[in-house]
Amino acid sequence: MMMNLGDVQETMLIPLAVKANETLRPNARIHDDKALHIIKSLGIDTSKYDKFMSHEGVVARTIMFDKEVKSYLDQYPYAVCINLGCGLDDRFSRVDNGKLLWYDLDLPDSIQVRSRFFEDNKRVTMIAGSVLEPGWAGQVEKGRKAIIIAEGLLMYFKQEDVKKLLSIITEHFLDFVIIAELMHPFAAKGSKHHDTVKNTKATFKWGTKTGHELEKLCPGLKLVKEDSFNVVMKTFTFRGRLFSLIPGVKDCNDRLAVFEWGNSRQPL
Repeated sequence: MMMNLGDVQETMLIPLAVKANETLRPNARIHDDKALHIIKSLGIDTSKYDKFMSHEGVVARTIMFDKEVKSYLDQYPYAVCINLGCGLDDRFSRVDNGKLLWYDLDLPDSIQVRSRFFEDNKRVTMIAGSVLEPGWAGQVEKGRKAIIIAEGLLMYFKQEDVKKLLSIITEHFLDFVIIAELMHPFAAKGSKHHDTVKNTKATFKWGTKTGHELEKLCPGLKLVKEDSFNVVMKTFTFRGRLFSLIPGVKDCNDRLAVFEWGNSRQPL
């Protein structure tokens, strides 16, 4: 199949390749048959998208994000989940409790590819558009707790764009939690050295030393949790354990950060 993807949109093939290849392993730590099907259907050579550190990082973040989403769904089973920059992710099928509403949002070219393999139903809706344009928020059902997922997304934005996204969210949602992947500033400067992103034309633009920096961008947003991917990576391989111990290196891995919000304003 032919694909015409933008520079950043191409990076959605990295987690797709990792999940597909991991699924084929005898002792797979995550299983994603959908990713395997998509890779085969697209006829993609995964070699440039699947390198050791990216592989371990994607496996770790998939485990951590799935666990965090499920934890909030245990508390709010009828929540609305919004997967920002969804790419070809199949998280809905991994966390579905039969009650939630799910929205997959990405740019039109990404959704065009996604629509070849995924279909909307009464609880799942794809939205084609930019997360930086407020139109998507008006398409999401209100009145439920919102679980907003930003995995592999914010590092491709400038700080002012992250601030704009947070403004859109706070203007349209009354009660929400954001589960986001954050990158350290040092790593954000290393697009050319990243083991898989360097094989695309995408570049990282923003990073934080702590999730508290987002609180300054959006007064009222509260960081409630922040864990390095090292927490999971170190349990699998020697290199993962090593990187989690080396000073100056262990703090540069990406993190999962959870933010909560709630106030009395009515959403638009």
